[in-house]
Amino acid sequence: KSGMEFVGYAKDQVDRHQILERVFQQLEADLEEPMTLQQERNFNEFEASFKSLIEPQQEMVDQWVEMTSAVRNTALDNSNLEGAIQLFESKGDTEYVAQLKKEIKPVEYDSVYNRLRTDLPRYEKETKAVSAGLDRLLAKPLSLPEEMRPGFEKAVKKARDYQADLGQVSAQMKAWDPDKPVAFYRSFVSFILGSQWVTNSFWQDFYGIIPLFSGSLLISVLALSVAVPLSLAAAIYANQIAKPFELNFVKPYIEFINAFPSIVLGFFGIVVLGNFILNISTNPMLSWIPGFPMSERLNITTAGLLLALMAIPTIFTLVEDALNNVPRHYVEASYALGATRWQTILKIMIPAALSGIIAAILLGLGRVIGETMVVLLCAGNRIAIPDFTSGIGVFFQPAHTMTGIIAQEMGEVPSGSVHYRALFMVGIVLFTISLGLNFLAQLVVRKFRIAE
Repeated sequence: KSGMEFVGYAKDQVDRHQILERVFQQLEADLEEPMTLQQERNFNEFEASFKSLIEPQQEMVDQWVEMTSAVRNTALDNSNLEGAIQLFESKGDTEYVAQLKKEIKPVEYDSVYNRLRTDLPRYEKETKAVSAGLDRLLAKPLSLPEEMRPGFEKAVKKARDYQADLGQVSAQMKAWDPDKPVAFYRSFVSFILGSQWVTNSFWQDFYGIIPLFSGSLLISVLALSVAVPLSLAAAIYANQIAKPFELNFVKPYIEFINAFPSIVLGFFGIVVLGNFILNISTNPMLSWIPGFPMSERLNITTAGLLLALMAIPTIFTLVEDALNNVPRHYVEASYALGATRWQTILKIMIPAALSGIIAAILLGLGRVIGETMVVLLCAGNRIAIPDFTSGIGVFFQPAHTMTGIIAQEMGEVPSGSVHYRALFMVGIVLFTISLGLNFLAQLVVRKFRIAE
């Protein structure tokens, strides 16, 4: 009702333009060899021209933001006052109720709508000017170093995509109706597919789960990629190869890892593991690895390796139990047919115990995805979708997780607020994921039982 949705369309356009400004600036910052004086002068003129294109619209948007934010805040203050009035009316405090009613201010929705509609033709005119300016600017040949050309061409392509969307922004602003109610599906889709989790913003809060889900997913994938091979190999060795004195030595130590408190492992990740990996990444001999050298010591890799350590005892114990449950006559028949030990393990033991192994991996996944303290301390807690275009370098970026955000923010939010409910929705998503994994596990186990 305050008009923030209308202004949001324009604000997103201005923000995209400013992001492109930073992309062009970063091209110059990443150069290893400096540009010639003429190249630098030409590029600086290009940057200045690109920035000046959006300045008239940015000025309008700043005025709209100030106006609509003031109206929104007045409406929220009135809502809080009305709640307080109801409370003190129930207590019979008529004097204080009268005082509170005097503090309620009129909310000038109509004046905001009139101002926005009056300014819209001028904004559309400026949008056309931006599009025409981009045509002139991007079509003009620019002398650049060869090192800079590939990145510049990619940035120009992004600018063309941005230019193509300008007409859509104007259409959205024209079609905006302040009296149209917000549909339920829009709230749901904004949460499930939202790419921003922004709280305590001067403009507006956003609760999109994608940044948190992607962080949890990457950390879980890395943790299982490390834990599953090690656990499976250790269980096979302990069950089929190790001698009694080796088993008495190895098995207790693996299972003893469960005794470590997660807060201790998180502290170890901050003080030791994070610094160790960061120091390794600065080695010039490893600069060919994507993501090296790392920018931060607390990231997906640090958290994933620690969670792998925590998942190993769970997977190891359950896989060993699954191998123990394989009928002895299967193994004896294999040996009687002349199979070697490794042929028996790979062709008989593992297929026969596959349902138990899958169950062990899924329980390990549940252990990893539900862990809170380690990821809260070691994942870096940056609420943003990781840059998947960097390949395996994505695992060396900071991230936040669904469990971490609940632990970090639940104690500070007002009960019953939108933020409070959003955190509960994150918990529901976690519950749904766990339920779905268990359902899939049951289907897999049932399939293999039928096959047997």
